[in-house]
Amino acid sequence: MPDDSLIEIGSSQLRAAINPFGAELSSLRDAAGRELMTDADPAFWAGRAPILFPIVGRLNDDVLWLDGVSYRMEKHGFARRSMFDAVDVTGSSALFRMTDTVETREQFPFHFLLEIGFAIEETTLTMTAKIGNGGDIPMPFSFGWHPAFAWPLPYGAARADHRILFQTDEPGMLKGLTPDGLIAADRPTPVRGNMLLLQDALFERDALIWSPIESRRLSYGAAIGPQLDIAFPDTPRLGIWTKPGASFLCIEPWIGIADSVGFGGDFREKPGILDVAPDGQHCVEMQITVSG
Repeated sequence: MPDDSLIEIGSSQLRAAINPFGAELSSLRDAAGRELMTDADPAFWAGRAPILFPIVGRLNDDVLWLDGVSYRMEKHGFARRSMFDAVDVTGSSALFRMTDTVETREQFPFHFLLEIGFAIEETTLTMTAKIGNGGDIPMPFSFGWHPAFAWPLPYGAARADHRILFQTDEPGMLKGLTPDGLIAADRPTPVRGNMLLLQDALFERDALIWSPIESRRLSYGAAIGPQLDIAFPDTPRLGIWTKPGASFLCIEPWIGIADSVGFGGDFREKPGILDVAPDGQHCVEMQITVSG
């Protein structure tokens, strides 16, 4: 159950709790109070739903090169380890905001606004990220969602009976990863048609990465019982990840991706980097619906 430091929102059918530290979705419970997210067992991974900004994945040597200057940045960026301000909270919605600081500009030399909004209507949670540029030059960035759902979901089906159904067939190759988390050679997909049967062996070499992903929605769960329908209209890449034996499954829609092995170019040249014009903004949405 969420503790007193979290902000709760909800409807009669779905409730969420968000931690202002990282604007991290920490709990998602159905009408019966069943937890749909990770147990955050530190023996495997204590994260819940980190916000990935301004990078997704790892940089070579954890260095971001921009206009010939190097900046040090850890995997997935700094937003997930930053305190956000809760700027607008109602019974069914909450908005969290962070802006640049002296510390962030040492890693990412831009004046930015990052807002993460959560809103619940009936059985659907909508999460919206707004990335704004408060500077006078275009700002390159990437962004990703990283929520970890319960595996198995709390509806009685065995863990081995869970699968993902994509919106469309996904025959394309997946991106491989090195032990250091960099993009390596492609590998064959385990998807058959539009179905991915979930098993620990899939994740012995880390995450499954689609770049690009053709689908913009998927369903996660067992064939019998409630499922999670997940929509990600603004993100052309997807990661699915767990650690073998853990009781969570991360479903991660991304704009960007980790560095490839040997990449040493400018940040703007990376795949999955977008520019926000001065005084402009970019929005990224993800929806989670309990169905069935």
